[in-house]
Amino acid sequence: MNEYYDAIIVGTGAAGLYCALNLPKRKKILMLTKQGADLSDSFLAQGGICMLRGEDDYEDYFEDTMRAGHYENNKRAVNLMIRSSNDIIRDLLWRNVDFVRAEDGELAFTREGAHSRPRILFHEDITGKEITQTLLDQVKTKENIEICEYMTMVDIISKDNICGGVIAMDAKNNVYPIRSQFVVLACGLGIAMKHQVKLEHLDYIQIHPTTLFSHKPGRRFLISESVRGEGALLYDKNGQRFTNELQPRDLLSQAIFEQMEKDGTDFVWEDMRPLGEKTIMQHFPNIYQHCIEEGFDPRKEPIPVVPAQHYFMGGIQADLSSRTSMRGLYACGETSCNGVHGKNRLASNSLLESLVFARRAADDMIFGEAPEMCRPDRLDLNQYEDQNVILEGYHKQVLNEIERMKKANE
Repeated sequence: MNEYYDAIIVGTGAAGLYCALNLPKRKKILMLTKQGADLSDSFLAQGGICMLRGEDDYEDYFEDTMRAGHYENNKRAVNLMIRSSNDIIRDLLWRNVDFVRAEDGELAFTREGAHSRPRILFHEDITGKEITQTLLDQVKTKENIEICEYMTMVDIISKDNICGGVIAMDAKNNVYPIRSQFVVLACGLGIAMKHQVKLEHLDYIQIHPTTLFSHKPGRRFLISESVRGEGALLYDKNGQRFTNELQPRDLLSQAIFEQMEKDGTDFVWEDMRPLGEKTIMQHFPNIYQHCIEEGFDPRKEPIPVVPAQHYFMGGIQADLSSRTSMRGLYACGETSCNGVHGKNRLASNSLLESLVFARRAADDMIFGEAPEMCRPDRLDLNQYEDQNVILEGYHKQVLNEIERMKKANE
């Protein structure tokens, strides 16, 4: 690892990787990740990635996104995302991302909640893994891109609201100041807060309606939105349907919570049997296997599901070029808030949004006006002693700000 790079990208999810791949080969790029490069949340995305299906689909896709977001979306950002979708998909296909195809060889589309028609490309039920692993494999072939795993950003180097690099720490708490004129945050919300970078809608947290109910500790396993898009039904404790399964996520989650309270249960039932065994095994093999491990066979019986916290719509305020309020600092992916999602995200817009605005960040670094050079004061590295303590402090700041925003909006 060197002391200076042309660009530093923090995070190795889909947004960070795609940003790196869209920068010129002449640029020396450093990518930092606090864990293994293949352990980002992008690998967990199941359902798919949206694509505009011709001009006659534009108004419906735009309205679906706006309606899901309670019309609090940034219309310009929504338009940009939708209009960019075909170019992004063409590029992913060129990079050999393997989307499922119909028998005639054309791309196959699935539908998810709150979509007025099928417009979602997919790879079984592990689309995020297929896309992100493909991008990661390509990044690893680039001589100008260096990935530094188990290296955690703990601060930004800045002065006069100009970014000049990052402070990173390894697993042994060794401290490394790394300089760069450009820094892209594909994670790192708390650190942005510390430097008074503008934030937006931190209290907009999406609840996913259907996670597999389990008594085991740890992160819940999602039952993809596309399962209901393909025809799965929701039942109360008596085996009766109680709601429209294809509502936007926040409305469906609310309906499930209300039914759970009415029934006095910890979950409701999701029935995948209407899909048929062939669709379950071919489209949702990963979900099938997880259900089997929990003792349920979705080919033969309903499975217990419960809503859970899932996605952050708010974050670091970013414009249409992914620029933040600090010069030289960009944000893309889930840590950013460019207004695409509004108050609630439309299913399978997240991967598309991440890729569109990651490329916008790369384009701005190439073609945009370069920020002034950051000339920070002498760095006091003694303040960085234990990264766990530092990160816990940032975590508490974010939680406190979320609560403050919630109360302010009551």
